[in-house]
Formats: sequence, structure tokens, C-alpha cells
Amino acid sequence: MRVLMLSWEYPPKSVGGLARHVYDLTNALAAIGVDIHLITSGGMGAPHFEVINGVKVHRVEPYRVSSPDFVTWVAQFNVALLEKAIPLMASNNDIHILHAHDWLVAYAARAIKHAGRLPLVVTIHATEFGRNNGLHNDTQRHISDIEWWLTYEAWRVICCSHFMEDEVRRVFQLPQDKIAVIPNGVDPGNFKTASKRACRSDYAAPDEKIIFYVGRLVQEKGVQVLLDAAPEILAQYPQAKFIIAGKGPFMDALKSQASAMGIANRVYFTGYISDEVRNSLYSWADVAVFPSLYEPFGIVALEAMAARTPVVVSDCGGISEIVRHGIDGLKAQTGNSHSLAQNILTLLRQPQLGEYLREAAYRKVTEEFNWKAIARQTASVYREVWEAHRSTPWSEERQNGIFGRFNRLLARYS
Repeated sequence: MRVLMLSWEYPPKSVGGLARHVYDLTNALAAIGVDIHLITSGGMGAPHFEVINGVKVHRVEPYRVSSPDFVTWVAQFNVALLEKAIPLMASNNDIHILHAHDWLVAYAARAIKHAGRLPLVVTIHATEFGRNNGLHNDTQRHISDIEWWLTYEAWRVICCSHFMEDEVRRVFQLPQDKIAVIPNGVDPGNFKTASKRACRSDYAAPDEKIIFYVGRLVQEKGVQVLLDAAPEILAQYPQAKFIIAGKGPFMDALKSQASAMGIANRVYFTGYISDEVRNSLYSWADVAVFPSLYEPFGIVALEAMAARTPVVVSDCGGISEIVRHGIDGLKAQTGNSHSLAQNILTLLRQPQLGEYLREAAYRKVTEEFNWKAIARQTASVYREVWEAHRSTPWSEERQNGIFGRFNRLLARYS
């Protein structure tokens, strides 16, 4: 099975959780024998081509012709994707599946699908409608239309949770038999290496309880709810320390909120941190908190569970499907700062409960959310789609199409 995959994120370019998902998924697919060609965005000193754990990674730079906004940048990026994909397909006529991640590669995915007569599999990680709790301006409506278009063009749409399955059915009117639910995964080995340079005293005093959040600082992640919960927690644990790691456009607003509430001295905004420092903070934290208002999956919760840190999450979206309240974590009412504070306080008061929850969570991660099983499920979708595609006129047209003729010419004169 040979797959051409498109993603706008892949390490070292990492904006959200997509980069980690694509990295781990492609590694796991390659490990079970799937031949992966990934085309993604370059920059940050990354080579234009390299083989990573058997995955052939091709990086492109988007055109830079006066991009006035992100949507224009995306269109230029898609042209660059096509520029790389065309010769790649000409030299690899036996590509079986095209796999696209989210709307940012939609234009290229649609063009490659029709030009190469390839069956298209699409993973929708989140929707513009869900991220914004509706569509409120022309840009959001435009992005949502592209998302709908991409799912319409897809032979099969993969979602990471039943919450997302319901969302794409409701927002895009997708039929049930077009959707496959395959969860995200996590590699516990990624959380074993701690920083040799960072010390706990860099972040908190010896007597301070650490309440840890890591992730993008955007409104839907709900960090503002955690700050609202802080006074109730500090009333019982004055030495509690709230460590907020990550970056994003909401950071200044969160800092202003902490200052206005008079708790700025109890909140440490670290900005971006390396994976090693993140692992250290997980090991020092008394509780990891993810108070999301919208969460298609919630891979950060899996990461905290893999790091053996007790978790409190909001009872929303896909993250609610991961955690079972009182069994492997605690769940607070979404957007309710009092509920969030009470669940955090429960773990601060009962460290033995935290110990029980974190061990149960670790077992769950290793048994239910391992990448090997997820790769097998994904490969099964590939096989189903390919077998169905073989019985269509496209299969014959593909052999007689431009790439098939081009390859036969190459073979004749080589």
C-alpha cells in the first residue's frame, strides 16, 4: 500500500496538535509496511527532503506574493503542494491512496484526486464552526465551505472522536457510512526524557502545589476559566502555583485577566517550552488541567495521562470521551469555574486519589490509545477504500491517464 499524504503541519513546524498526530501516525503506518510519501510545509531550517523512520518527507515553501491574510497564504501553499505532487505522482504511478488532513490542503487534494484518479481519504481534526461556536463572518464561512467541499470530495472521512463524528454529520450533512472514527494516540516513551537543565525551583517554591496547563493559548482552550477558578483554590491553598505553558493570540488577554484579578503573582506564563521541560513539569505537577470549551479530541489529556500526572478536564467534546470521572481522571462542568475549582481541590486534598487515577490512566493509554493499533485501523480504511475504488471506471482511467502514459514512456526509453 502506497499513500500520498498532505499536511500543512509536520515537525519542526508545529502550530497545534496536527504536527504530532501526523508524525506519530506516519511513523506507525511505515512500521506496519505502508509506504508513505508526505508533502508538507518547510521552513525552520528543515531539509526539502528526508526519510524519517521510513517516511519520505517532502517539504515545500508557499509562494510569497503579497499574502494579505492567512487564507491567501493557504492558497499559495496549495499551489506549492501541487508543484511537488505532480512529478512525484509521475514517478510513482502505483500510489493507491491520497490522504489529506484538514482544509488547509483542500485545493491540492481535490486537484490531485481528479488529475490522478486517486481515491481520497480525509481526516477532519476540527471544524471552523466548532472552533468559533458558529460562523460569524465571511472568512469563517469561507473556511467552513472549504471544509464541506473537502468532505464532499472524500471517499471516506476519518474523525478522532464520536463527538467529531456527530459534528461533521451535523455541520456538513455527511452520511454515516462515509465516516470512520479512529482516535488519536500517544507514545508514553515521549514523556520519559526530562530536562537536565530545568529545576523545579525555576517554576515554583518547594511548598507550592503546581497546577499545570500546557497547550495553545486560544479562547476555546478555556484557560480563562482556570484563572476564574484560581481564587477559590487559593482560598484553601494559598501556596498553589498555576503554571501556564504555551503560546497563542490569547496570551495578553489572559495576562491582563490575572493582573486584574490580583493573582498575577500566583500565575506563571512560561511561553513556549521544549518537550523535555514539559515532561519535567508533568512530573512535578500535582494536577494537570485542561478546561477546554471546545475540544475535538483532547490529545493533551492523553499526554498528561502518559506522563502519569492526574488530570482534570472539562466535560466537553472528545476529551470527555477519553476520561472516565473518578476512574482515570476527573471531569468538571464545561465553562464552570466553581466545578473546575472543586475538582482540582479534590486532587490537592487527596493525593492518594491522584495516585490511583494516574496509574489507571496510564494503563488505559497503553492499552487503548497506542499508535500501532491506530495505524492498523487506518490501514484497514485504506484497504477498504482501495478495494472499492478498483471496481470503478476511475481505476481503468487511472492506468490510461496522463501519469500511466508518462510512466510507460519512461519505462520504454529507460
